[in-house]
Amino acid sequence: MFIDESVITVISGNGGDGAATFRREKFVQFGGPDGGDGGKGGDVVFIADPNINTLVDFKSSKKFQAGNGEKGSAARCKGKSGEDLIIRVPVGTMIRDFETKKLLLDLDNPNERVVFLKGGDGGRGNIHFKSSVRKAPRIAESGREGAELKIKLELKLLADVALVGYPSVGKSSFINKVSAANSKVASYHFTTLKPKLGVVRMGDEESFVIADVPGLIEGAHEGVGLGDRFLKHIERCKLIIHIVDISGIDGREPEEDFLKINKELRNYSEKLSNKIQIVVANKIDMLYDEEKYDKFEKFIKEQGIEYVYPISVIANEGIKPVLKKAWELIQEIPREELEEEYSVEELLRENSKKEPWIIKKLEDHVFEVDGRIVDDVLKKYVFTGDDGIINFLQMMRNLGMEVELENAGVEEGDLIIIAGYEFEYVI
Repeated sequence: MFIDESVITVISGNGGDGAATFRREKFVQFGGPDGGDGGKGGDVVFIADPNINTLVDFKSSKKFQAGNGEKGSAARCKGKSGEDLIIRVPVGTMIRDFETKKLLLDLDNPNERVVFLKGGDGGRGNIHFKSSVRKAPRIAESGREGAELKIKLELKLLADVALVGYPSVGKSSFINKVSAANSKVASYHFTTLKPKLGVVRMGDEESFVIADVPGLIEGAHEGVGLGDRFLKHIERCKLIIHIVDISGIDGREPEEDFLKINKELRNYSEKLSNKIQIVVANKIDMLYDEEKYDKFEKFIKEQGIEYVYPISVIANEGIKPVLKKAWELIQEIPREELEEEYSVEELLRENSKKEPWIIKKLEDHVFEVDGRIVDDVLKKYVFTGDDGIINFLQMMRNLGMEVELENAGVEEGDLIIIAGYEFEYVI
């Protein structure tokens, strides 16, 4: 089975909370703070593994999560960091945000390793909050939350040359002849049910990769016959070898086949339609009217295509000049970048947008306080005991909560609810 798309959710680990503990020893009457830091959350890491060919491993598993950092503890002990999540995907995998379709990561280099989502930092223990004024702080930092993202994995083959053409024109036979791909051969539509890669060796250190893409039919760019799924695999190729059945034994004209296939390429992608093509007129051994090839060659060159060759795969005739020209062109043509990557961090910031202060009137004289500022403080600190609640409310006041409450019409004596705490508003 060839799986070339999959949707999964990846989650980096949460950082562990810092500890708000105090030194307690038998002969130490007033031990100071000794709370350790929390451990860092695990990262989500992608690796482009050249030994993997499909995304089949993601067919059943849809959620992948890194380890959380452990809480800090007494005696300044730091929590253990969460384990990184390593996800191995084939070379050529593109990672998109599921909602916006933006490209976030393009893994086109073998063994490339990229930290995709960073784990949350561990919170600081209360030893960091001791000062000459605050000798016994009952406050510690919360571990930062990890990030969660629903993404789409897309696999596009990294071949130098793509074989395209109508079904049954001899693409599978061609790739079998020039490489060790061993693609199935038959005379019906979509014989090749998945793209097949082969390596063409021109010499000791001269080789290129060729992809046999399933036969295209009209409407392929719209998904007819899974055509759009197959077309995307050739977007990264440097050039196209377009095989046409010159014999016309199936009742089709080679010129018409050529135009129809190029129409599908153009409708799917302008970049794809602009790639250099080598046009190969196969089954020349079955052509009894030589003028038909001369007419076809003239037609192809009128389309602005310089390279056209007559061959017979079965008789093993005319193949070497095609491969030689393909090799020459590959050396000259750079691989195109498909699209610019979008920053994961920027996307996460956009997804988490929230108003600084959100004050809702739940009923007469009862208000709830929420918003990004509240979230940030709660994410950053752990408050313990009555002193911790007082510290929390003091922080909120310093950050401008009183002004926001007054603007919302809160009066003295009203009930304020914030982060599950209730208190009476006093001016």
